[in-house]
Amino acid sequence: MDFDPSPEHVAFRKVVREFAEAEIAPHAADWDREHHFPAEVVRRMGDLGLFGLPFPEEYGGSGSGLLTLCIAIEEVARVDASMAITLEAGVSLGANPIYRFGDEEQKARWLPDLVAGRTLGGFGLTEPEAGSDAGATRTRAVLDGDEWVINGEKVFITNSGTPLTALVTITALTGPREISSIIIPAGTPGFLVEPPYRKMGWRASDTHGLRFEDCRVPAANLLGERGRGFRQFLTILDHGRVAIAAMAVGIAQGCLEQSLAYAKERQAFGRPIGANQAVAFRCSDMAVAVEAARLLTYRAAQLADRGRPYRQEAAMAKLYASEIAVDATRHATQIFGGYGYVDETPVSRFYRDAKVLEIGEGTSEIQRLVIGRGLGLPL
Repeated sequence: MDFDPSPEHVAFRKVVREFAEAEIAPHAADWDREHHFPAEVVRRMGDLGLFGLPFPEEYGGSGSGLLTLCIAIEEVARVDASMAITLEAGVSLGANPIYRFGDEEQKARWLPDLVAGRTLGGFGLTEPEAGSDAGATRTRAVLDGDEWVINGEKVFITNSGTPLTALVTITALTGPREISSIIIPAGTPGFLVEPPYRKMGWRASDTHGLRFEDCRVPAANLLGERGRGFRQFLTILDHGRVAIAAMAVGIAQGCLEQSLAYAKERQAFGRPIGANQAVAFRCSDMAVAVEAARLLTYRAAQLADRGRPYRQEAAMAKLYASEIAVDATRHATQIFGGYGYVDETPVSRFYRDAKVLEIGEGTSEIQRLVIGRGLGLPL
């Protein structure tokens, strides 16, 4: 087994890191404080090709695969989780459903702009009464002639109300015990975007609740086969969980780097605090956890890129990486002491940003269920 990254991956990581440090890191604290979604920076991420990494050249992508996307997300998350989730959701949840399940007309209409980062798409699965129990969807779509009439509500939907948002793909009941996926273009009458949430973290990321009140879209906006929407979205979540794991690795890596720098500079009792075993051991534990999470994430991404089953590996990567990211932010905050508790340093932002990684795109509890079932347990 070869654990060395390819020269292409090394060069690509360098490009993304330089972009993130120049275009994102200097502004991340201000965006967080002001709850500002920087559309212009998202467009520049698109100009860099980040939104097209896993998609074929025929739609404007580079065909680089999930592993390359994970490297990009990791490097962006290392400085700012809000821009990392904007990228992750724009690719895995916005464009990927249309690429995986859309017909050629849908792909031709939507993918070029999504892949270029000129527009963003949302992924409307979660509802007030259907989170982990996504099969409890209550949003309904009734076929009336050649149109779907949609009524219902979605919550916590990323990239759903930005100036770049072009569409949201939702799940809806289209018959008794039948869930289908439907594309809802932005601006459709009856498609109502609620005010943005005031969140603990990811404050520069766009997140809204959505309502549908007699919202009409063409019957041709059905995505994939009728009645297969729930299964389609589970497949999409496998891809997204690997990408979320990459986000977690990036946040944990950022915490490790911040902690090491501070431990070498901060003096207490006449010497750097990194000379104390209590601090050194925290940094050592972080380093081990980050490397283990990275290997789990890259393994899942490589399996996906090779066309092999990876649901189990995706769940493992997402579970472990998200939990070590939360631990890393806690350790970093402790190392920084009082300075870690105020917004003068990035670690307080990392601390707030990391927790949702254990919740979004499948909670840690759901990941353990997926893993348990993969082990053959009667869950």
